[in-house]
Amino acid sequence: MKWDSNYTSSDVEDRRGQSGPALGGGGGGGGGGLPLGLLFSILSRFGWKGWVFGILLVGVGYCSLPYWSGGGSSPSTVPPSHVAHQPAGTAPSVSAQEAQLTHFVEFVFDDVQKSWAKRMPSYQKATLVLFRDSVASACGDTSAAVGPFYCPRDSKVYIDLAFYDELRAKLGAPGDFAQAYVIAHEMGHHVQNLRGLFGKAGSVPTELQADCLAGAWARDANARGEVEVGDVDEALNAARQIGDDTLQRKAQGTVRPETFTHGTSAQRQTAFRSGYEGGDGACDQRFDR
Repeated sequence: MKWDSNYTSSDVEDRRGQSGPALGGGGGGGGGGLPLGLLFSILSRFGWKGWVFGILLVGVGYCSLPYWSGGGSSPSTVPPSHVAHQPAGTAPSVSAQEAQLTHFVEFVFDDVQKSWAKRMPSYQKATLVLFRDSVASACGDTSAAVGPFYCPRDSKVYIDLAFYDELRAKLGAPGDFAQAYVIAHEMGHHVQNLRGLFGKAGSVPTELQADCLAGAWARDANARGEVEVGDVDEALNAARQIGDDTLQRKAQGTVRPETFTHGTSAQRQTAFRSGYEGGDGACDQRFDR
């Protein structure tokens, strides 16, 4: 993907220098934790983000399930005072690699916003929040283990950049356009929210439509000369790797369609490709049938 390596955005809150809310587990080393079946049943409520966490837990061993897993689809509201901006003089310490990645996500985030603002006269900006480990949002206190997320209550996209290491190394989805796809998907939820569609059709249709809207952004980016050879393949591979069926098969060896929250790998690829080939209008259809 072609992008400005020195880009900065005015629509970003950098909370990486702050201490997030305490979201630790229930006791640490004793007792051996939950049975795997129950563990994955609980984590399935977080969709592919929960399955990612489950895969990581199985990979390193686990002791107990963190308390934050109980929130699921109805997180509690956090008082506004809990949502703090980066205090002056406490800039986060970042490596050169993370600084470069920061420029990248800021560029992509603004690019997605500009793309939608061009097509939606009533578009209202979202905000990108960078954090580490855990964060307080208007949708509740959340651990980085659930992955990037969009909160409709404050119109903000939250991401711990360490997620991209997991996307590449653990999930087999490398490439800058795979990373861009993640942001564009979350911004798809913002578009749904502005249109009054967020969550109206159920979890899987909502998530698949967000994939389609990510593809519609990629189509616009391609028309502006930003998409390079191989980029779309990176996004489609990412969609395949984070399909519910693929994640469940990796995590526990079996697939349980009744627990799907984001759609199968094939459905996610089809949704993204539909947006990329047909634009925003193609995203009005359902992709879970």
